[in-house]
Amino acid sequence: MNYKEKYGYAPDQQEIDGALERISRNIESIITDELLKKCFSMMDLTTLNTHDTEQSVARLVDKVNAFKEAYPAYPLPASICVYSNFASVVAGRKNDADVHTTVVSACFPSSQSFLEVKLLEVKMAVEAGADEVDIVLSHSHFAAGDYDAAVAEIAAVRKTIDQAAAGRHVCLKVILETGIMKTAQEVADASFLAMEAGADFIKTSTGKVSVNATPQAAYVMCQCIKAFCEKTGRKIGFKPAGGMSTAQDAACYYTIVSTVLGREWLDKSLLRFGVSRMANNLLSALEQKTVSFF
Repeated sequence: MNYKEKYGYAPDQQEIDGALERISRNIESIITDELLKKCFSMMDLTTLNTHDTEQSVARLVDKVNAFKEAYPAYPLPASICVYSNFASVVAGRKNDADVHTTVVSACFPSSQSFLEVKLLEVKMAVEAGADEVDIVLSHSHFAAGDYDAAVAEIAAVRKTIDQAAAGRHVCLKVILETGIMKTAQEVADASFLAMEAGADFIKTSTGKVSVNATPQAAYVMCQCIKAFCEKTGRKIGFKPAGGMSTAQDAACYYTIVSTVLGREWLDKSLLRFGVSRMANNLLSALEQKTVSFF
């Protein structure tokens, strides 16, 4: 598939570098309490540890449940993100419907297994209460140049989600794992591929490889979202994840989205941050002291 011809977009390295340099130069001046609160409201508050247990996940949910009493001036995070087998713990324990249950699924983080296994995991997660499902692009297909097979797998996940959801909308986020891609054009191809296959969001990274979210990959992905929306009318969301921890990181990605896609995308319905460490750092920046709530 020639995505450049279809969508009229190919990454321009000089343009990308110039835009990111301008954002970096001005980042401190744009950080305000309002911006940090908005970023906080867009978090998928995440625990994806090998040693997670039902008890540790329940403790994280309890912290979210108690957050508004402790910090009434601040918004709740958008969701709590866990492994698929903990979907029922989050869904059954959280006390605010606006906080979604997000799962990583389909053999996260490698996406290396039989398709039937991936689909069963997704189905079970949705039936257990997942509102949002994050899967990884199959690099066994993508890296081999078999884009049709990669598309077919995402489409199969989309179909399985919709069937299991029984009439409710469950959001599908596709993780591109941009840190293992060699060129910006690969990032663009993966972005268009995932959006065409039925993704509601495209996401940078699993957080499980050596290079995770980067401003360059984010900028390319947002440009692809813009080109896709102009062509199809569909607004696709963007989620940077992995390697982010500071208020400056949040402001950087927020500004990339604002610069490329505009204010319409500055809402949790179209922008998310995959975070584990960043939550306390945003609170610390807002409170002007060290906070270790989560």
